[in-house]
Parts: sequence; C-alpha cells; structure tokens
Amino acid sequence: MTQSPATQLPPPKERRRLREAGSLTQAQVAARMGVRLETLQAWETGRTTPHGRRRREAYASLLAELATCAAERPVRTEDPPAPEEPDGTAPPLTPAQAFDALYAFCAPALVRQAYLLTGRRELARESVERAFQLAWQRWPEVAVDRDPAGWVRATAYEYALSPWHRFRPRYRHPEAPPADASDRALMDALLELPPPYRRTLLLYDGVGLDLPETAAETEASTPATANRLLHAREAIAARLPELSDPAELNRRLAELASTERLRAARPPTVRMGSERRARFWTRAAIAFTVALIGTTALTARTAPMRYEPPVAPGETVRGVPPPVAPGSLSEAEEALRERLREETVNGPMRLVPLGG
Repeated sequence: MTQSPATQLPPPKERRRLREAGSLTQAQVAARMGVRLETLQAWETGRTTPHGRRRREAYASLLAELATCAAERPVRTEDPPAPEEPDGTAPPLTPAQAFDALYAFCAPALVRQAYLLTGRRELARESVERAFQLAWQRWPEVAVDRDPAGWVRATAYEYALSPWHRFRPRYRHPEAPPADASDRALMDALLELPPPYRRTLLLYDGVGLDLPETAAETEASTPATANRLLHAREAIAARLPELSDPAELNRRLAELASTERLRAARPPTVRMGSERRARFWTRAAIAFTVALIGTTALTARTAPMRYEPPVAPGETVRGVPPPVAPGSLSEAEEALRERLREETVNGPMRLVPLGG
C-alpha cells in the first residue's frame, strides 16, 4: 500500500530543525500531538514514525505549518535582498546572508542553553557571540559542514565551560539566582553536576539529541555518555524528586531557560566584532614579527665577530707547604742558612751552581 503525498514526512533532521525554528520544545510538540516525549524524540531521530493515518497527518500538518512560518520570517541583514534570477529561481545567498540566517536560527536558543550550563547570563551571551565570531572567521569551513548549528553549539559549549573563566575578576562572584524558588533549586542542582554530566544532560534532555549524537558532540563513547546521563538524572532526582520523569525534566529545563530575558546581539554586530578581532590579532602578529626581526638584527650587529675562548675555571694548587708562624730556626734550617751564605757570590745572581 502506498502513502498519499499528503502524509509524506520530511527527513528526521528537518523535523527537528523545523521545531527549533518555531521556538518549540520537544515537550510542547509532544503535548500538542498527544504522545510521550520519548515518542517524539524517536520521530525526530528517525527510529520510528507516527503510527496511524490521523496522527501522521496531524504531525505532517504541524511540520508544514512550521515550515511556512520559517519561510515567512524575515532575516535582517545589512545587504538588501538580491533580485530573483530571470528563470524565477532564488539566487544563492551571500556569505553574510547565510551567516545571518544561521545566527537568527541558532543564537536565541544557544544563549538559553549556555545559561543552563553556566548559570551566568553575561557569560552565556559572550559564549554564543564568541562561537559565532569564530564561525565567521572560518565561514568557508562552517558553511560546508554537515551540521553548522552543531558546530557552533559545540564551540559555544566549550567556551562556556572553560575553567579559565574562574580567574577573570568579573566572574569570581556568582550572579543573582532566578527569582522563583523552584527555578533556583533546579539551577543549583544543575550547577552541582560535573561539567561533562551537565552538558550531556542538556544535550539529551534539553536539546533533544539522541545518544550517538550526544556522544559525538561530547567526544565520548556511547556507553560513557549513557552512564553520564543516568548519573545526572539520578543526581537531579535525588535533589528534586518531582523531576525523576525525563519528560517533566525536559519541560522544567525549557521553562527555566525561557523565564530569563536573554537576548543575543544582532548578526551584523557579531560579524563586525569578528572582523575587528581578526584585524587586531593580525596586527599583533605583524608587530611581534617585526620586533623579532629587529631583535635578531640587533643581536647580529652587536655580537662578537671572533671566537673568544672562555676563561678556564680555577684549579686547586697542591704541594704548597702550610704557612708557619715566625720564630726561632730549627737546627736543619740553621744549617741550610749557613750553607746558603757560604755559596753566595758577587754578581747579579745570588746563587750559582757548583761544578760537579
């Protein structure tokens, strides 16, 4: 039996992309479809598909609605949109337009995720901006990547979880916690987890990646990632028993991230910041090279032109009789003195050798 065209579903990765483009969490879509969170995760990873004609049509209709909203949403760029080609097809995007589209799609969610990782609002914004600045510097590489959003997400997570932030004066003191008591309890429980466990929990239960994708992004094996996820869930459930259900934990993570007013900078600002940083480091490298060349020339000018052997270290002189205090001569010394006096002759030399 063949399926009708109306019930065709997009690929699994496109399903997740459309949901994220619509700023919907997996828990919200699962509640709208009337299924469990694990079921929706299986749909988005391609492990299963909706069973039943009505449920399949409802899911396809939701995805089509999200695709329409994503297509109608304008993307702000510095450059005006290019006119269409004579044949009616849309021209390819410029690098700036493609970067701005990726930023508009990923940045808002990434700032909220970075806040859950660190518990710091300013550090979350800074992490996302630095990740996109690095992406703009390496745009030829990022543009052809199989998952540009994953590339930027991994970079932002690495920067946010860097241990060097603790030495910065502005990050030595904790920020103000969330206003709600339940949100504070959840944030405290998250921050008590080790960074790898916290990152694994956020990627799997917050972002909605499956286990192999989470393992690949955290650079760990699949069994190790599964153990981290289980231990993180157990630690959260021990502090907050009402969050022992993964679906409820996913919902609470989404609520905690959405209650904070976290806004990312505009795409042109990020691109200009990236270009300024690139110019600064380029000029710093040039200045360092010039200084190195000048130092080398000065050394070559002032260095000696011939070899000067080093001074040999001192050696201990042996066989010298120990000094004696002045006093009367012994019999042997008096005999030696008389002998020397008898052998003294006139002339420039005090002593002359005697013939044999």
